[in-house]
Amino acid sequence: MRVERLYRYPVKGLTAEALDEAQVKPGRAIPWDRAFALAQGDSLFDPEKPGWRPKTEFMCLRANAAIAALQASFDPSTGTLLIQAPDGSRVAENALRAEGRERIGAWLTRFLGPEARGTPRFYHIEGHSFGDQKHQVVSLINLASLAEYEAKLGARRHKRRFRPNIWFDGAAPMSELGWIGRELLVGTARLRITRRIPRCPATEVNPITAVRDADPVAELKRLYGHADLGIHAEVVEAGRIAPGDAIEILS
Repeated sequence: MRVERLYRYPVKGLTAEALDEAQVKPGRAIPWDRAFALAQGDSLFDPEKPGWRPKTEFMCLRANAAIAALQASFDPSTGTLLIQAPDGSRVAENALRAEGRERIGAWLTRFLGPEARGTPRFYHIEGHSFGDQKHQVVSLINLASLAEYEAKLGARRHKRRFRPNIWFDGAAPMSELGWIGRELLVGTARLRITRRIPRCPATEVNPITAVRDADPVAELKRLYGHADLGIHAEVVEAGRIAPGDAIEILS
């Protein structure tokens, strides 16, 4: 098996950035993955005691389909986060500074319009990841599983609907769902598989059109009897991961 694609999602809910490599640490996500998030005004997220909160408390694809049309990119060397809308409007600010985050938050709030609740705030907390799980994880999806799902469905479902960190190849379709508790050597990093990924209504959003035009949750349940596609893993030994790296199931 091998890593085919490697991604991070700097802003929760926004577009992916392809990576040439990632240095991962135990108990941590891919660096800068879900490092920023817009918390809705009614969110209970506390920046003084950052902890996991449900995705519905944040700007997210599940609730805000239009954000699929935004293009985001982040430069860690300067802290600059650039977000562009289809109409050409954009915001580019240092997201590591409070004043920059305030301007980014105001821009995103205007973009959300009536979907913004209260006074949203744009956050970055060093060391915190705004992932959907209570612990920081790396997500993986088997390309053969997606291919089988599409073949059974008789339709294409764009890979960007599912937003993993790693797309990999070389395993039988859906075989990864049986790896829970196993450990993988991915590049030079060691990962432990913790759970299957149950898909949610965020996958309804077409990443090209930003329109809800499919129901992968219902489709997977009809085809497989469950709505799982992909696996989550925790990093247990630091290392480097890059496209082309081998993946080995450890005994």
